[in-house]
Amino acid sequence: MSFKQQKYFYGDIPEDNTGENMSSPKTETKNEWPLWEVFVRSKQGLDHKHVGSLHAADAAMAMENARDVYTRRQEGVSIWVVESKHIHASNPEEAESFYEPAADKIYRHPGFYQLPDEVNHM
Repeated sequence: MSFKQQKYFYGDIPEDNTGENMSSPKTETKNEWPLWEVFVRSKQGLDHKHVGSLHAADAAMAMENARDVYTRRQEGVSIWVVESKHIHASNPEEAESFYEPAADKIYRHPGFYQLPDEVNHM
């Protein structure tokens, strides 16, 4: 006689949503959970910094895990978690062509403007 052990993970909801019919367990492992990027704002900082990544079943679990892993010493005042699939980045190999349009707008550089003598402290 074979015995099949059922595995359930944080955030699992049975198909009938009552908790009674647990006949079809999820067989996913921790590595199959979505990847989340974690950003923490420190007590001294004004912006959030990327501190790492973690796997979690849902956003609530990602927040709790991020709190436990990345703010153990109470160094953060705010945490953001973003599912990695929602982050889009430029390709470093295409940086020259991607940033090239900004090169012809020299008026965006501070050296383009002459400052009056009254504001030399800038």
